[in-house]
Amino acid sequence: MSRKLARSGIIVSAMTFISRVLGLARDVVIANLMGAGAAADVFFFANKIPNFLRRLFAEGAFAQAFVPVLTEYKQGFPIEEQRLLIARVAGTLGTLVTIVTLVGVIASPVVAALFGTGWFLDWYHDGPQGHKFVLASDLLRITFPYLWFITFTALAGAILNTLGKFAVAAFTPVFLNIAIIAAAIWLAPTLDQPEYGLAWGVFFGGLIQFLFQIPFLKRSGFLVRPRWGWRDPGVTKIRTLMIPALFGVSVSQINLLLDTFIASFLMSGSISWLYYSDRLLEFPLGLFGIAIATVILPALSSRHVDKSAEEFSRTLDWGIRTVILLGLPAMAGLIVLAEPMLMVLFMRGEFTANDAQLASYSLFAYGSGLLSFMLVKVLATGFYSRQDTKRPVRYGIIAMISNMVFNIVFAIPYGYVGLAIATSMSAALNAGLLGYNLWRDGVLKRYPGTLTYIAKVTVAVAVMIAGVLYLNPARDWWLQATLLDRIYQLTLLIGVGAAAYGLTLLITRVKLR
Repeated sequence: MSRKLARSGIIVSAMTFISRVLGLARDVVIANLMGAGAAADVFFFANKIPNFLRRLFAEGAFAQAFVPVLTEYKQGFPIEEQRLLIARVAGTLGTLVTIVTLVGVIASPVVAALFGTGWFLDWYHDGPQGHKFVLASDLLRITFPYLWFITFTALAGAILNTLGKFAVAAFTPVFLNIAIIAAAIWLAPTLDQPEYGLAWGVFFGGLIQFLFQIPFLKRSGFLVRPRWGWRDPGVTKIRTLMIPALFGVSVSQINLLLDTFIASFLMSGSISWLYYSDRLLEFPLGLFGIAIATVILPALSSRHVDKSAEEFSRTLDWGIRTVILLGLPAMAGLIVLAEPMLMVLFMRGEFTANDAQLASYSLFAYGSGLLSFMLVKVLATGFYSRQDTKRPVRYGIIAMISNMVFNIVFAIPYGYVGLAIATSMSAALNAGLLGYNLWRDGVLKRYPGTLTYIAKVTVAVAVMIAGVLYLNPARDWWLQATLLDRIYQLTLLIGVGAAAYGLTLLITRVKLR
């Protein structure tokens, strides 16, 4: 079981790695083109809104509700019933998302005012930041249709994942990054306002992702004509599970959106600094946390249908141990090397050394919550695979309310960095609530050697940090060095850290199997 999950996890991680590398390349191009100024703030804002809704309608809540039900149909119903379920889900979800997309495009000024209230108030009072509201409204009209494309892309990906074909869905985001990079290189420089070119890159990236998965879906025999089916038993079950999951699985996204709302009241550059630091956070989160959660959800759903309680617990335990093994050193690396990584990746063109320093503060704050973000992804599957969406929603709401309180407490003295601190703290609270209640249910068990395992991994991380700090040059060196010297030094530090971590694991005899 663990070997099969590990193989699936490696496949998803490998595809995700390609996507994340291209994602970083995309952000490097954007940083060079626009830096962290007002136009960059508005583009990231216009890109974040449809991406937030994507997590709600597509990759987040929908997948967590749809995969367990489709797994149940796959194991207990003929293929004709499975195809009918998919057709009715596609027709029902597609109709709703089409309405939302049309409303978003037509009412883009309302959406911009709702989530960028600071800019709207400035525009209303003829303030200096009022142009941001107008630009945000225009860009949203271009980026909002991305929601429609990516919803059907996520539906196809969920079907393929349930069939055990993880690579296609994990590779698909590569095309979004390619489209934005192409737009940034060839289209944006020809326009007076390059942010419009980037927005069109988002639009076409969504379209290409949608078209890419159709042949694979057809080959699997599940390319069906959408049909309306609001009252279909399977659709009813999915939407019943999905509605509370909208909050439970998307709490971190809602928190990030609240950060954007508050940041619209802060100095220019705040949204961009948060964006660049969040992008570096998303790299290990997608590579490890989301990949592990993706592969164990169908496995946990099958164990639940089979009523294999012990195998269910061991699968969940495998996911948590793997997250700790990979997430703890990744978290430490982000914290220790925050500014050098930002310098190497983004410090050129319009992105200055001051931007790198200011973004490193929020990356430090976000990075401290990486393990919590990853654990939330994995622990949530312990509920959703059992078709229990009500309790995660309660914990998610508690975490979201706590985030609002933390925002007030920390944003006043620390500005945009306080927003990142609040997000990390609320993620830790969410992970704690999920883990505690899984343990209370008897689903999450402490198997022999768990505490020893965690202790050994922690020691290995401490050795890694010591080695990196010892070899890390002073900040002045990073500022004066050439780009090639920075790349060489950062690669050396990451290599030394990885070697120290791996060697310590071997010495302490951590059983990687």
